[in-house]
Amino acid sequence: MARPISPPTLPDPLSNYSHAMLVPAGSQLLVCSGQLGARADGTVPEGAGAQAEICFANVRALLAESGMDLSNVVRINAYVTGREHMAPYMEVRNALFPEPWPASTLLIVSGFSRPEFVVEVEVIAAKSA
Repeated sequence: MARPISPPTLPDPLSNYSHAMLVPAGSQLLVCSGQLGARADGTVPEGAGAQAEICFANVRALLAESGMDLSNVVRINAYVTGREHMAPYMEVRNALFPEPWPASTLLIVSGFSRPEFVVEVEVIAAKSA
């Protein structure tokens, strides 16, 4: 449905993401708030990889409730609290998303609402109406 846009005038992406995703008119969009690495019982594991897995599990639950899955994700915005958290986050993300990869941004931020959080993920998903 959505298709990647990668003009030859741009350099190759630095990882598994698309420069842009074109969503056709009339599509349903799901815009998710940022998901932190907290389980339903409120517990938060240590480490960016474990937290990223929970973030994406939470995203999957939101998608499922909307009749979608990870293949419908067209955009990921992710935030980590340090450069050392980038690789573990990216390992989780890259294992979950096949081509065509969603558009994606990864930022290093100074922190979140509670100090134990080191990763936050928000997505936009689209499917045919």
